[in-house]
Amino acid sequence: MKHAKGFTVWFTGLSGAGKSTLATLLKDSLRQLGLPVVLLDGDEVRKRLTKELGFTREDREENIRRIAYVATLLTNVGGVVIVAAISPYAHARADARREIGNFVEVFVKCPLHVCIERDPKGLYAKAQRKEISCFTGISDPYEEPQNPEILVETNTEQPQDSLQKILRQLEELELLKPFTEV
Repeated sequence: MKHAKGFTVWFTGLSGAGKSTLATLLKDSLRQLGLPVVLLDGDEVRKRLTKELGFTREDREENIRRIAYVATLLTNVGGVVIVAAISPYAHARADARREIGNFVEVFVKCPLHVCIERDPKGLYAKAQRKEISCFTGISDPYEEPQNPEILVETNTEQPQDSLQKILRQLEELELLKPFTEV
């Protein structure tokens, strides 16, 4: 496979749904194909690019605007950008889609109770004890995508199966082309 042009794959979902896991698997798969790939993981972006922002609605929206801006720059020069960020608000994701252009939304769907059970960072427990305010899924809403290009359900799918679903859809969208095509 080779890619036709730059594009962004935007993973959205609750904390603990599996966004970073799938984004890393996709990054590794696309790099094995020789594609120029950059992963913008929400946690890393917050440490390096948006550390002054909090978790209010306004700050979350600004965080997504900044991620979208960086993704746009990289996409416009032919890069493949993978974003893994909760991005809980539908209009902020729609704005990112408009700005980036070549945008594929992956909804990493996982029931809240499963994310709470997984709670890899202990954040849900803190939010339930009210030690964290504005926590998506607990004290702040998550607006599920209505028409994502790709839906993966991490409570019923194995990571490799979800990855294959994503790769197949990228081919169908003609963002990745089978090797046999010239």
